[in-house]
Amino acid sequence: MQTALTRLTGVRHPLVQTGMGWVAGPRLVSATAEAGALGILASATMTPDRLREAVREVRSRTREPFGVNLRADAADAGDRVRIIIEEGVRVASFALAPTRELISELKEAGVVVIPSVGARRHAEKVAAWGADAVIVQGGEGGGHTGEVATTVLLPQVVDAVRIPVVAAGGFFDGRGLVAALAYGAAGVAMGTRFLLTSDSTVPDAVKARYLAATVRDVTVTTAVDGLPHRMLRTDLVDALERSGRARSLVRALRRAAGYRRLSGTTWRRMIEDGRALRRGKDLSWSQVLLAANTPMLLRASMVEGRTDLGVMAAGQVAGVIEDLPSCAELVARVMAEAGEIVGALTEGGASMRA
Repeated sequence: MQTALTRLTGVRHPLVQTGMGWVAGPRLVSATAEAGALGILASATMTPDRLREAVREVRSRTREPFGVNLRADAADAGDRVRIIIEEGVRVASFALAPTRELISELKEAGVVVIPSVGARRHAEKVAAWGADAVIVQGGEGGGHTGEVATTVLLPQVVDAVRIPVVAAGGFFDGRGLVAALAYGAAGVAMGTRFLLTSDSTVPDAVKARYLAATVRDVTVTTAVDGLPHRMLRTDLVDALERSGRARSLVRALRRAAGYRRLSGTTWRRMIEDGRALRRGKDLSWSQVLLAANTPMLLRASMVEGRTDLGVMAAGQVAGVIEDLPSCAELVARVMAEAGEIVGALTEGGASMRA
């Protein structure tokens, strides 16, 4: 199934595995790439040196195209862009709209630039700056999310820009892929569905919590970092929502210190990143401090398996996923389902015309 996405990136199937912090590491990305989809390495929780090592590790596992996801507002975004260029990475994706200068630098080096956006105006902006495609995430998606559902946001963006649009938020099977293509998308991006594969390094006990969840167990809360964050509802999330401001700030500062030690960053850089996060948003400095919770809370669950101490970002599709296929099995299944549906629709259309 060839689309504008497959032609742009060189992958065989119009499927993208999103860059999930602590989850989208070399093993998952290389397995996704080998399956013919576009694997995206999450770099926000890596030091620059670790990012270079991770890119080389993926390269040692597969010769297929893959990408790296960056935080556009990070103080060292320029350094990470240069690593991508030097290591010959095929695709750069961004969690927030990158600057015109970063897009230009990447494109001059032949890197495909695919920012992730959550609003039509953001898609229009990056398209005008030269982005090659956009991933548009509706409110069903995991992690930070907006209020507009994918089925409303996707056609808005498709109509607004003249570059390939990849749909994200609520996709997990071949039916969703066909629906997105019918809306005009060039493919779909999936996070939770790839997290719940046998190639994901997320601990088995954590995967079991996801598989046991219903759609009512997935909630949106601002208690973790001051921004809307979709995740599984747990006792910890309930406790965070009940915590007073002072207690939340103490917890945030403690976790920020832990993240600083783990990532090798400095307080000055963390403050610079906080300023960038605050820019253009109605966030208090208290909320910026709360944002320091997120990397450590996610790491506690996604790496250490401590669901009592960590949070679990989740798209709403967590409530309908029931198994843990390999990436190869998942991609083959999605594409087979999509092919069957397209065939049935074609036959049905022919019958109706007759």
